[in-house]
Amino acid sequence: MTIFKEKLDEEYLTTAEAKDILAEIEADRAADEDRELRYELARAIEHVNRFGHLDAEESRELVEELADLERIDVPTAVKIADLLPEDRTELRSVFAQERYSLDGEELDAVLDVVAKYA
Repeated sequence: MTIFKEKLDEEYLTTAEAKDILAEIEADRAADEDRELRYELARAIEHVNRFGHLDAEESRELVEELADLERIDVPTAVKIADLLPEDRTELRSVFAQERYSLDGEELDAVLDVVAKYA
């Protein structure tokens, strides 16, 4: 017998958005003296605090602006918003797993958008 789980919803979050959500969870846990942070939760909070460079609103605006570009989908835009690449080499690493790559002009367009937020 196999048990299947149905995916009800899916949403891509940037590190900055996850940081806000985890901060709320951390505050709730801190309010209750009997509850401790589990190891995984503490590591996740440490990770988003270290790597979440933008605030949640800025990161969502960046994702939306990147998604408006022709060949960039939302998951790739979220990766770019989390990494904030500074040059073509860093940006190409985002597309290493994709079946396509961007030409120089497209890469420069993405880097111009990222530069406004970085």
